[in-house]
Amino acid sequence: MNLGRKDIAFRMRQAPRRHLRATTGDPGPETPFLSRYVEDGRVVAAPGDASIAEGVRFAEASDDHLTMIIDPAPTPRRVRELADAMGLHQVLVDDLLHAGQRPKLERYGDVLFLVARAARYIDELEEVELAEFHVLLRDGVIVVLCQDGTWIDGTPAEHLVAQAAEARDDRTLLAGPDLLRRGPEAVLYRFLDALVDGYGPVLRGLEIDKEQIERQVFSGDQAVAERIYRLSQEVIDMQHATASLIEVLLGLRRGFGKYGVSDQMQTYLQDVSDHLERAHSHAIELRESLSQILSVNATLVAQRQNEDMKKISGWAAILFAPTLIGAIYGMNFDDMPELHWAYGYPAAVGAMVVLGALLYVLFKWRRWM
Repeated sequence: MNLGRKDIAFRMRQAPRRHLRATTGDPGPETPFLSRYVEDGRVVAAPGDASIAEGVRFAEASDDHLTMIIDPAPTPRRVRELADAMGLHQVLVDDLLHAGQRPKLERYGDVLFLVARAARYIDELEEVELAEFHVLLRDGVIVVLCQDGTWIDGTPAEHLVAQAAEARDDRTLLAGPDLLRRGPEAVLYRFLDALVDGYGPVLRGLEIDKEQIERQVFSGDQAVAERIYRLSQEVIDMQHATASLIEVLLGLRRGFGKYGVSDQMQTYLQDVSDHLERAHSHAIELRESLSQILSVNATLVAQRQNEDMKKISGWAAILFAPTLIGAIYGMNFDDMPELHWAYGYPAAVGAMVVLGALLYVLFKWRRWM
């Protein structure tokens, strides 16, 4: 299965915790899971119908054995099968049966439980889609559960698993015999490295849209404010994803000494942490930039409104002058100047035109019109 660095991009909007597919009634056919066996750093053939328990027993048979299990669509039945095979704590089983959790790191005896989120950016919709993964790590065993049922670029998970089953080797997660001899921590490093590197294209997509928004702001597009708000929400989602994963990696680093993680693995994980810190800083910068763009847009809108008010006020003054003259001579008094004058009407109309023209020239000179 080619879980490359830029390929781990999956689908899930942040949502409340939800149960896995129900087991009542007819649950339909289950999506097959993938088992990979590694012996002395090299991928070996695994039975096509190997169960989760058999994979765990293979890992326990020798110190140089490693089993990787990837479940693209875990069901309650398969989670319980996994719990029985690995002897998982009931609290951990309950977490595995629910999705919609924040990235976190917990230990239950000899089992490490990790929740992480991958991301991809849909440029047409300007949306960041997040996918939730549950990872279990124990001596010789690593299990990856995808909580969303759709994988890379929306391709159905079962298709990818079928393709991976036909492949002779894995070129990413299970590549490099020297690294794999260091155990499931090497696979976890590869997984986290691919996940974090997948944040790069997302942030670049957000950066491009931010630049487009800047041009929209100065072009006077009235719809840009809504776009700024929408893009800000996507940036906030990315910021939350990176910030939570930073805490997860800090927890892993705190356990280096206690659990005897090799210096090489510590160096690799530190490199992942550096990439994640850069992604998090980029997300923060994008959020601050969008906030500044929103302020600039509000200022420009206020300026345009001020210009509009000047024009409205100028035309109101121009129309007020003839209205005033007309109102005065429209009063019903017997004794009024020029009331019975033969040129009174043309003089009044002329005064209206001249006064309006003078005001127009004055406002034009003051750049109000």
